[in-house]
Amino acid sequence: MNVSVVVFPGSNCDQDAVRALASFSGRPVAQVWHGDPALPAATDLVILPGGFSYGDYLRTGAMAARSPIMEAVRRHAYEGGLVLGICNGFQILTEARLLPGALLPNKTLTFVCKPCTLRVERTDTPFTGAFRSNQVVQFPIAHHEGLFYLPEEELDELERRGQVVFRYASPEGSIAPEVSPNGSLRNIAGIVNERGNVLGLMPHPERASDPVLGGRDGLLVWQSVAGWIEGGH
Repeated sequence: MNVSVVVFPGSNCDQDAVRALASFSGRPVAQVWHGDPALPAATDLVILPGGFSYGDYLRTGAMAARSPIMEAVRRHAYEGGLVLGICNGFQILTEARLLPGALLPNKTLTFVCKPCTLRVERTDTPFTGAFRSNQVVQFPIAHHEGLFYLPEEELDELERRGQVVFRYASPEGSIAPEVSPNGSLRNIAGIVNERGNVLGLMPHPERASDPVLGGRDGLLVWQSVAGWIEGGH
C-alpha cells in the first residue's frame, strides 16, 4: 500500500497520519508539499490531513483547495484512486468539490476536542470493509467547523445514494441530534463521493491507531484500505 500525505502550511496532523500508516504498513509514507505539481508514482491512497491549512483564512480549506497539488489529487480521484480527507482534509475536499456539502462552525461556536462514538453505516466501501455493519467505534475529534450541511433536498439525495458512511452515535449505537458533538445535520460524520473512492471524515482515525493514544479502532480504516488494494480493485 503506497500512501502519500499532503502537507499544507498549517497542517498539524500530517505526522500523526504518517506515523499511523507507516506503523501499520511497515513501509515509508511519502510526504507531499502543497506546492508540488504531482503525486509520487504508484500512489494508492492520498491523505489530506487535519490542521488549519493557510490559517483557515477566507474559509476553512478554501485556500488549500486551490493549491497546485490539488490538481494531481483530482486526477488521482477521477482515475479511481483513493483519497481520504480527515478533519481539515474533509473541509478541503468540499471546497475542491470532490465531495458535496460544507462544514460550518460547530453549534456551540467553540472548538471541540474529545473522543466521540461513531456508527458505521456502510461496509462496502474501500474504507470500511474491515468493519461490521452498524459497528460502533470511537475516534477523537478536534475541530471548530465540523457541522456538515447540505440543503434538505440534497441531503435526501445524499442519503438515497448511500453516501453517508459514518454518523455520530451514542455508545449503544443510537442516532439522535443530541449526541452529535457539533450539530452536524443527521449526525453525519463522514461521507463518500458517488463512486465511493473519496472519503471525508471529521473524526481522526490516525489518532485511534495505537493503544498509547487510547484506542485502536482507527486501524480498521487502514485494514479496509489495504484489503481493498490487495484485492485488486
